[in-house]
Amino acid sequence: MSNPISLSDVTVERDGAAVLHDISLALGASERLAIVGPNGAGKTTLLRTIAGLERAKAGRVTLFGKDCGSEADFRLTRPRIGFLFQDSDDQLFCPTVAEDVAFGPLNTGCTSEEAFARADEVLGTLGIGHLGDRIIHKLSGGEKRLVCLAGLLAMRPDVLLLDEPTNGVDTENGARLRDQLRNFGGAMILVSHDDGFVADLANRALVLEKGRLRAAEIHEHPHLHSHAHVHALPDGA
Repeated sequence: MSNPISLSDVTVERDGAAVLHDISLALGASERLAIVGPNGAGKTTLLRTIAGLERAKAGRVTLFGKDCGSEADFRLTRPRIGFLFQDSDDQLFCPTVAEDVAFGPLNTGCTSEEAFARADEVLGTLGIGHLGDRIIHKLSGGEKRLVCLAGLLAMRPDVLLLDEPTNGVDTENGARLRDQLRNFGGAMILVSHDDGFVADLANRALVLEKGRLRAAEIHEHPHLHSHAHVHALPDGA
């Protein structure tokens, strides 16, 4: 497979001001790319632009070899891209866990039996099969995060876009989240302030600052114990 995601000189404006400036990147078929940077740098906007939820003012977004400029273009590719929103409550809307996880497959042509079988399978793999009948609004923050991920994985996507995936996740559910993402066979772009999570999952990194991407590397500093960090490289490196 060629690069599933490619951006070329993409600029995004909001209220007349540029939020992203001339962004170019290519994501390989099995690559795990971390995008880090300060709050307000445009990281979420970048993910939303890839998913077609915000539109580029200039430049080109290419998904699975197809240039995407219209809503119809993005609609064709969205089943292949799982987007984990920063706030789980923005993503969960069905009454029960099983219904929410089955929703995507149902809306892409699966029968009810097939969709709920997928939901059961993914929930079981995540170790939260016991939550299937639970009411969504009664879940903990970590449980909601895992249910959101289950809904994406039930679609069997080629790419995951993860916006602060460890937000509100406790240690136990965080371990389940990491294990599942380590086993994901496709590509991913992860946005996170969690250096340990980035070092654990990513094999490449970029820094986004003031709407511009810079090359970065992932390495460790020796302290009293080891901490993983991502550092921007000098311009031109």
